[in-house]
Amino acid sequence: MGLLLSGCSLHTDNKWWNQTINFGFPTGVTPEGVAIREFWTGTVITSLIVGFFVWGLIFWSMAAYRKRKNDNGEFPRQTAYNVPLELIYTAVPFVIISVLFYFTVVTQNKVLDLRPEEEVGVKGDVTAYQWNWKFGYNKVDVAGASIEDGTNYEAQRQAEEAGVLSDEAREALGHEGEPAAGGPIHGRLAEDKSYLHYNNIETVGTSEEVPVLVLPTDTRIEFRLASADVIHSFWIPEFIYKLDVMPHPGKNQQLSMFQIEEIEREGAFVGRCAEMCGIYHAMMNFELRAVSPEAFADYIEFRQANPTATNAEALESIGEEPYSISTAPFKTGRSDTRDQNNTIETASAN
Repeated sequence: MGLLLSGCSLHTDNKWWNQTINFGFPTGVTPEGVAIREFWTGTVITSLIVGFFVWGLIFWSMAAYRKRKNDNGEFPRQTAYNVPLELIYTAVPFVIISVLFYFTVVTQNKVLDLRPEEEVGVKGDVTAYQWNWKFGYNKVDVAGASIEDGTNYEAQRQAEEAGVLSDEAREALGHEGEPAAGGPIHGRLAEDKSYLHYNNIETVGTSEEVPVLVLPTDTRIEFRLASADVIHSFWIPEFIYKLDVMPHPGKNQQLSMFQIEEIEREGAFVGRCAEMCGIYHAMMNFELRAVSPEAFADYIEFRQANPTATNAEALESIGEEPYSISTAPFKTGRSDTRDQNNTIETASAN
């Protein structure tokens, strides 16, 4: 009963029978997500078959060999060293494990597959920080819209300079003539944020506005992840995949990139931080807005032509809702939640 209830507890846009057969997983909106969901469903069904067989043997043994009223107190005949049976119950689990291992590797290879850059239509940069998100576009090649290199080199330069001691600071500390860095984190200062990605087109979330990440359907997309402070986790439930967002991922040799073959349908999908990251962790939401490649191209061209325009204005220009529709900002004041309502009702008006 608990298993059946858990299969129907996750709110998705699936029908109830899909939710049940998926054992709580959403259907998925990417080929990688579908592969994970199908692997999960197959694994659970296999486990249930094995479980029912073992449970059946247990209950059959309990019933068939229970103590009866006319028993004379003697033990029944003991059977041992049944070689054929022992070979069967040794070989069958090995076969089951081998098959599961095979499908695990196949699914993992699909999820972690990184194609060459020329096959990637959008390269997006994701920066997590307590307690919000920043999204940027490093490369775009979709339906005529193009960004060959979206790096904001001025912001990158400022971040590089902030990570080292100034000439005045070195002179004051008696380090004149020594390397400019000399900090505690890989030779750089704690304030160093040069490892983050800085883009000309960015969307930054605030306490009053949930950031909306706009991406096209039917396009291979690459995500590059980095954290500005503690460990976070980038999670869109409909992707059925999440990846930790680490500070200094390159220096620490952390996996900080993944690709999806495509987003298969348009829609608004809530995203979350899935790693406990502090007091407002539960409020660290964002929205993925999947639109057609043509609408995405118009969105990018609008932002290129109007660099001071907001993300909401860009969404309105392509006929989309300007603000998040899958989640809402949360009140951050300690006293604001005493009435058990911590949602900002007028989020779309901000």
